[in-house]
Amino acid sequence: MAQSGNPNTAKTTQTKDVPVLPIWSLVVPVAGLLAIALHAAYLGLFGVIVAAIIMMGCVLAAVHHAEVVAHKVGEPFGTLVLAIAVTIIEVALIVSLMMSDPGEKATLARDTVFAAVMIIMNGIVGLCLLVGGARHHEQKFVLRGVSSAFCVLAAMASLSLILPNFTSSAPGSFYSPPQLIFVAVVSLILYGTFVLVQTVRHRDYFLPAGDGDLPQDVHAEPPTHLQSWIAVGALIVALVGVVLLAKSLSPHIEAAVGAAGLPLAFVGVLIAGLVLAPESLAAVKAARRNRIQTSLNLALGSALATIGLTIPTVAVLSVVMDWPLALGLDPKSMILLLLSFIVSIFSLGTGRTTILQGITHLVIFATYLFVTIVP
Repeated sequence: MAQSGNPNTAKTTQTKDVPVLPIWSLVVPVAGLLAIALHAAYLGLFGVIVAAIIMMGCVLAAVHHAEVVAHKVGEPFGTLVLAIAVTIIEVALIVSLMMSDPGEKATLARDTVFAAVMIIMNGIVGLCLLVGGARHHEQKFVLRGVSSAFCVLAAMASLSLILPNFTSSAPGSFYSPPQLIFVAVVSLILYGTFVLVQTVRHRDYFLPAGDGDLPQDVHAEPPTHLQSWIAVGALIVALVGVVLLAKSLSPHIEAAVGAAGLPLAFVGVLIAGLVLAPESLAAVKAARRNRIQTSLNLALGSALATIGLTIPTVAVLSVVMDWPLALGLDPKSMILLLLSFIVSIFSLGTGRTTILQGITHLVIFATYLFVTIVP
């Protein structure tokens, strides 16, 4: 692909304007370890607030360092590094809450995954289409890549969140252990195949349609070996901080949700929103810069990783630990999920987007939040 201008421009931009390892991304993980050592979450209301802020900072730092490592190792391994890091964070938050009362929290994994899908398909995608459409009127993307992602996402969501309601081996919305393992394996196969297609066999399906849509870091200089190893170490520290702080904060999160009179399903919304925050900001910024292809790649890739990696991990833990795991959605949620896929087929089925599609997705997302709070 032809490059215009000075090829060193991107390198200069990265080293001067956007440091590979900003100071905050190194300080926050260390602060997380200090908060754990000092048992900050048990030092009263102020300690809980500080620990929660530090945990959110550790999530942002972990995703940032995962992106640095991903840029260094290249594709297809880079995509897996970022997806695995995000999955560890999400699973840590889910398991930390489930450990207190596995029976009562049997629906937490389902609520979190469903929340992530709704946040991505309607919240993030809707906001990206609205912001991009308001600024650029109409935006274009490669339809084949988005269609491929939705094909896999629809299959994984249906097998994980809808089919359990219609099987007979286990009552209610549960899979039997063999069914649970089968769905876990199938989800991994689907996600692995998608990563192979996206990064190796059909990369052109997911590349921007024109030079104006190219991501800012397409020609950016990879981090040095020292920077990469520092990022690996900081990533591990940040993930440890998230896991242990989540375990300390889990009873306080439940108490806060209960005190506010909100249903337990809202905990899933909080977990999904926290995990998806970094990707959401990146996707919206890309849409504002007329890079809607990048926005959709980020959003749909996150949704696929959420189901394709989180569900198998939680499923295996459920079988090993003998925890009940309810995956089937209630009828109201199934209707919202079906509506989201139908609207997405029409709104993203032409390769062009405007603010109308954005508003439609955001209305569905607002409806999901409203009926979650007021069931």
